[in-house]
Amino acid sequence: MAHATTQAKTQFGYRRHPDQDRSQADLAEHAIVVVGAGPVGLSLAVDLAQRGQRVVLLDDADRIGEGSRAICFSKRSLEYWDRLGVGDRMVAKGVVWSVGRIFHGDAQLYQFNLLPEEGHKRPAFINLQQYYAESYLVDRVAELPDIDLRWRNKVIALEQRNDGVALTIATPDGPYRLLAQYVIACDGARSALRQMVGAEFGGQVFEDQFLIADVKMSAEFPTERWFWFDPPFHAGRSALLHKQPDDVWRIDLQLSRDADPVAEKRPENVRPRIARMLGHDKFEFEWISLYKFQCRRMDRFVHGRVIFAGDSAHQVSPFGARGANSGLEDAENLSWKLDRVLRGASPASLLESYHVERSAAADENIRESTRSTDFMAPNTRQEARLRKAVLSLAKETEFGKRMVNGGRLSVPCVYDSPLSTADVDEWRAGPRPGTSMPDAPIAPRSGGNAFLTDAFREGGTRFALLAFGNGPAIETPAGVKAIRMDGADGWVDAAGLAARRYDAEPGTAYLLRPDGYVAARFRHPSRAIVEAALARAEGLN
Repeated sequence: MAHATTQAKTQFGYRRHPDQDRSQADLAEHAIVVVGAGPVGLSLAVDLAQRGQRVVLLDDADRIGEGSRAICFSKRSLEYWDRLGVGDRMVAKGVVWSVGRIFHGDAQLYQFNLLPEEGHKRPAFINLQQYYAESYLVDRVAELPDIDLRWRNKVIALEQRNDGVALTIATPDGPYRLLAQYVIACDGARSALRQMVGAEFGGQVFEDQFLIADVKMSAEFPTERWFWFDPPFHAGRSALLHKQPDDVWRIDLQLSRDADPVAEKRPENVRPRIARMLGHDKFEFEWISLYKFQCRRMDRFVHGRVIFAGDSAHQVSPFGARGANSGLEDAENLSWKLDRVLRGASPASLLESYHVERSAAADENIRESTRSTDFMAPNTRQEARLRKAVLSLAKETEFGKRMVNGGRLSVPCVYDSPLSTADVDEWRAGPRPGTSMPDAPIAPRSGGNAFLTDAFREGGTRFALLAFGNGPAIETPAGVKAIRMDGADGWVDAAGLAARRYDAEPGTAYLLRPDGYVAARFRHPSRAIVEAALARAEGLN
């Protein structure tokens, strides 16, 4: 591996904690222990702390991870990071993009725009090296006194009990133990905690290999996603080009199944490949790695009081940006549910909905990722013939273009959820229960510019009732914040986009969950109807 030259290499010192000085008969007890300070673990810890929970966050390293790794973060993830107080910083540093181009040989087949309409606060995607994302989240953690981040603390054993989990943790000063009501495993694809609970991790590992090379150079390429099938510089295989901050470019090159991974990663062997692609060799290596596609997940994400999120629970191929983004959706799905359970506001059975919703999302991501992999790297002669036919059709027809699969980009999952209340009214459009809330430009009654996602996060993310004006007044249930689009007592939908995107008529209302998903929607809401939907979404009936 070639190490990065521009990445933030912040290293954090180990500090002994008073928990390490307690006797075996008097172990420290904590409500929540999160294991793994990657983007998912850090985001989950921040979310829980902002809800008033105290969190111990353990990581076996003492620095931000090396290499850019995940780089594509979706609009949905940016909206979540807005709620965590780091969205502006991510977008300011990141490379904003929404357009992608697909090539066959040296000819463009088609291009697409992931966010063709205006009126959204956040772009479709940004490209941002994972070490920057982690660094900004660590800075946010430092601002929150309810998070105790302990570096070089490695969990080496766990014992499940009826009332919690006992963890044994290795440190430079030797091991110590503590008790947690809940442990959240965000310790990555090689999760040690997954092995400790004896969980199955089933699925498919593809034999085709892909080379990642992050190179630093000055280039005139646009800030778009470019994907090639059978390019002239890499005949018979596929390639991908993405821009990152600091004049760093991500290049993925498909290799043969029998390629020697040690030899392929040597810079002297990678350089000629990249030079053929770029037409010059005026670049420096930032990071080189090799990987195989993996599409796997655990059978269950909840094991007693140990809950799995991110790569520890599921893995997909990197084409499509479904790895880190799906892990962040795990975090926002779990945080509000665990908070309610710990406060006694919902029964522990609410956590089962985390498994139901996010395991179904993992299945969807694995399904899409497997299809992309099969198209990009055909396993059989029949698959290869199909791909050749589709690429030929794509040159002539629109339906052929839609069949080309160079990695379907991450979108918010749709939940068929036990927490959702089914529609009883007629709807022409708008987000149905189980879908993520769409954004729209709005304005506070006092003037200025804002977005619906701003109104949702104002005052903390909790259940919200989005009500469109000129209908009967609804008394908002206790604990639910009101977002009134009536111009007099709330926000103004000056452009009319909010009403259009929510198929709103006078009196229309949406019940939004704390993670920004629609729990229910109503044409003619009453206090009793809203409270029944709220109780269902809270796991109370």
